Amino acid sequence: MQLTKLNIVAIGGGHGLGRVLSSLSFMGNQLTGIVTTTDNGGSTGRLRKRSSSIAWGDLRNCLTQLVDDTSIGSQLFNFRFDGSDELSGHNLGNLILYGLGQVQSSPLDSIKLVRRILRVKTQVLPMSETPTDLMAFYPEGRCRLGEMSVDEMPIMPKNLMLAPLVKSITPCIKAIREADLIILGPGSFLTSIVPPLLVRDISNAIKERKGHCVFIDNIVAEQSPAARLTLDERLQWIEDNIGCMPVDSVICQDENVNSSRVNIICQDLTHNKVPHHHDSEKLINALENCVNKYCL
Repeated sequence: MQLTKLNIVAIGGGHGLGRVLSSLSFMGNQLTGIVTTTDNGGSTGRLRKRSSSIAWGDLRNCLTQLVDDTSIGSQLFNFRFDGSDELSGHNLGNLILYGLGQVQSSPLDSIKLVRRILRVKTQVLPMSETPTDLMAFYPEGRCRLGEMSVDEMPIMPKNLMLAPLVKSITPCIKAIREADLIILGPGSFLTSIVPPLLVRDISNAIKERKGHCVFIDNIVAEQSPAARLTLDERLQWIEDNIGCMPVDSVICQDENVNSSRVNIICQDLTHNKVPHHHDSEKLINALENCVNKYCL
């Protein structure tokens, strides 16, 4: 398998990145996940309101996707409180990471500690160690603040930015520069895939990449205005917002997808039991095809 000879970086957030990391977990320390940290909803949002911190939810999700879901560690970090008291709805993994963030010297130190506890070899990194939120601008200039608010926009924002602007961390930039293959997606276009690209040193590192960058499209259309854009329109929107076009090829399920800008690899990716999930073996096969066609 050609993938095992590569250094791979996967960038995104939510369940999409977790699925990619889980599929490629056999890569061990040759795999790095760079995770979106702008979520302001649910358990994560409540913790962020309590005390300024990065969003821990997507990081926790990616970490637990890299361990056996029947293990005690996975069950512990995925446990969610029910009931009607102040703990209701909170995820125990989020609380643990949040607590570690208050006593460790940096979020990265907290993640390293959890990786040791869960025995995760893959490097999982926050896009930044500094708290930040998404700010979206309508074409006429009005704006919305916060990931939850961006998700609810009825039309595509003209611009998306981070407020405040933040820097990434050295391990993220080093991983991108050394990567043979960079993976973007799948996941929510505006709130999972784009936010790390808005961190200037991440977008600069991707612009100067030596490796091939592949975008993995969603299997089913997302519930956002981005779903109404063609592939080339989404690529153009990214270029307009970050100042470069980071994608070299696209892996998709829809045979009707075409592009005048990038290479398209179209094949079946659907999980047999969960139709909106990418099947791990099919995804690995698609990535292997991409590497054989465009990276060798």
